[in-house]
Amino acid sequence: MTGRERVRTALEFRQPDRVPIDFGGCAQTTIHVGVIASLRDYYGLEKRPVKVEEPYTMMGRLDEDLKSVIQTDVDSFPTLYSFFGIARDGWQEYTMQDGLKVLAPGNFNVTTDGEGKIFMYPQGDTSVPPSAVMPKGGYYFDALMRQKPLDEDNLKVEDNLEEFTEITQDELDFLKSQLPANAKSGRALFGVVPGAGLGDIACVPAPWMKHPKGIRDIEEWYISTAARQDFLHELFDKQTDIALRNLQKIKETVGDAMDIAWVCGTDFGTQNSTFCSPGTFHDLYMPYYKKVNTWIHRNTKWKTFKHCCGSIPDFMEAFIESGFDIMNPVQWTAKNMDPKWLKKEFGGRITFWGGGVDTQKTLPFGTPEQVREEVLRNCEIFAPGGGFVFNTIHNIQAKTPIENVVAMIEALKEFNGTK
Repeated sequence: MTGRERVRTALEFRQPDRVPIDFGGCAQTTIHVGVIASLRDYYGLEKRPVKVEEPYTMMGRLDEDLKSVIQTDVDSFPTLYSFFGIARDGWQEYTMQDGLKVLAPGNFNVTTDGEGKIFMYPQGDTSVPPSAVMPKGGYYFDALMRQKPLDEDNLKVEDNLEEFTEITQDELDFLKSQLPANAKSGRALFGVVPGAGLGDIACVPAPWMKHPKGIRDIEEWYISTAARQDFLHELFDKQTDIALRNLQKIKETVGDAMDIAWVCGTDFGTQNSTFCSPGTFHDLYMPYYKKVNTWIHRNTKWKTFKHCCGSIPDFMEAFIESGFDIMNPVQWTAKNMDPKWLKKEFGGRITFWGGGVDTQKTLPFGTPEQVREEVLRNCEIFAPGGGFVFNTIHNIQAKTPIENVVAMIEALKEFNGTK
């Protein structure tokens, strides 16, 4: 099978020739630039700096030679602009705090202070206040809260809607330009639906906007999900209408060359509980998710992808009812998320995209043999009957021991019989 055929077969709950693999398909299934650099060295690949695909998390781009080594079946279909509103072009050399030289986008403009903190700016514009900071010795950027005092009696939906705009022709042309390479690779193509991430907490501070207005503080946003539901309903309704117009334009541009549509990354789970009740999800979020997913299923062959971390056993049925085809990252390490139970209860109705190995404990702190055992065990649970694409529980983090990452890759090859 080609990678695309393999992924499609798994998504249709049929048994592919081997477990499909995704590394680098989207912002939640990829690898830190430092680990990618180490993998390239380990496998003796050409010496060249890794591109920073997403500056926010400093996740890197996997080139074709490394994709072949990992045997990944998915290609990323990135948007023109990263999370800071920086175009993915004009690559320039940048030296990270640990001395690693990488390639960053041309408008990757940062400043430092006397304490060693690194500040990032929306759209690379250093004339406005920074929107994120990387601590001294850090490996990622943290969003800075820039919310102005709220006037409770004069809240405007338009203030929280201004970032949700219709996709531009430049952005559509950027998507179209990537199609020939994907057609040659034969892998499944993983794209993004702009504007469909309802209440995604990573987006609330709007680190790509120079002067965000409205509710931008994370705590205040969570308060709003309980205290300002009428406001959020109006916001989500208008946001969804914009997303549907974007979907139409993307469909007209790429057609069914795209296979997976990243719809939303809003997290509803913590390690031990949830951010809201199933009732709140059903009343506040589900109507709009259904609207987006229904449009996709009626007008395309794309499968819809929902990212949601944490302990969410009480949300799984609701995600399926909302029309999501895929669940990620499958955080079975969270409370009441036993992998055998997940497969038994929901296998055949939603694809598990992730859950292959724990990125909080086993992969960064375990032994290579512990990594191997965990990979094999989870593949044995999730793989039968399809409905499983291997990825880790979220991204592979900075400083993860290279011998453990290699153990994961080799265990996958062992399970798949592709060594």
